[in-house]
Amino acid sequence: MHVGCSEYRQQWTNGGPADHLTHTKAIMKKMCEKMKVKKRYLQLNDDLFREHPEFLDPAAPTLQRKLAVVANAMPELVAAAAVKAIAEWGRPAGDITHLVFATSTSAQLPHIDLRIASLLGLNPTVQRTVVGFHGCSGSPSALRVAKDIAENNRGARVLVACADMWSVMDRYVVPDVARRYGIIGRALYGDGAGAVVVGAADPQELAERPIFEMVSASQAMVPGSESAVAVELTKDGLEYRLEFGELAAQVGGNIERCLIGMMPSLGIGSVGWNDLFWVVHPGGPRIMESFTAALGLEPGKLAASRRVLSEYGNMTGPTLIFVLDEVIRRRQQEQEEEGSCDCEWGFMVGFGPGFTIEVMALRACNGKSDTKTE
Repeated sequence: MHVGCSEYRQQWTNGGPADHLTHTKAIMKKMCEKMKVKKRYLQLNDDLFREHPEFLDPAAPTLQRKLAVVANAMPELVAAAAVKAIAEWGRPAGDITHLVFATSTSAQLPHIDLRIASLLGLNPTVQRTVVGFHGCSGSPSALRVAKDIAENNRGARVLVACADMWSVMDRYVVPDVARRYGIIGRALYGDGAGAVVVGAADPQELAERPIFEMVSASQAMVPGSESAVAVELTKDGLEYRLEFGELAAQVGGNIERCLIGMMPSLGIGSVGWNDLFWVVHPGGPRIMESFTAALGLEPGKLAASRRVLSEYGNMTGPTLIFVLDEVIRRRQQEQEEEGSCDCEWGFMVGFGPGFTIEVMALRACNGKSDTKTE
């Protein structure tokens, strides 16, 4: 279901669960405007509530039924994104040797990566890995794992897929002042899936034309920041805690240190931050403002991140793949209009629970994208 922010807010206020809470209405309106999310795509809809009215009862143990909804809907969404990525990659799905799947909103055995592989027609010998509960750093974590797999398995072609459905797994507790995290979530989160094909060494066929080389990857934990973002699996869904002020401060205080640590090995130590392209998880407006200020970036450097946040919301895990897709689109447009792209090097930056910062150095190649979102 596609909804605008105001429409989603009205579902909770105008005749909805929070209709009687005047102060909550005002806070939700203000928060929706503050998050700068114009629209989102949600698995949640009125039919789901009609089928499962117990989802609106915070006292009901609904976790198992919510997980069942996700298990039924998510594989199709992931497969749709993966089919597009594989088609742009240019080789048969049967040539995929590994599948790395990341999610924070599904939990079962066997995991839904098995169904995804079946829907895509992958070989029974495909090697599957699940990256679970990495939150907003789901896709960069999965890409880092895929990079290691590709570099250590000759001829490997790794399908990275990431999806989250927070609209289903959320606890449908009426947000109020005491539960400000719920208000933030209603204003910020969306659902989505993205997929990328990763390989190493020279392309084996003319059909393979990589768009970026993943040169180096790192992960860093910020000591003492565990309380900044946390999610707990409860009897009625996922309950999250977000301290955006602390998150923004941690990003601003640590991002340059994480980036500088990678520069010498890349041989681009003299390159300024504004001479690079940026694929940054948007998180929220305050996080992007802190990131921009810490590095002294020009306003347009995070334009792709801001557009994804505006058009899709924060989908947690798959969001960074959407940003990557938008960066590629903008670079291709620049190539067509001006004949070249100024920035050869760039950084992909993700943020996750812990508080964790994922950084990947990217180098532009000639060719097309095999990244796709859904």
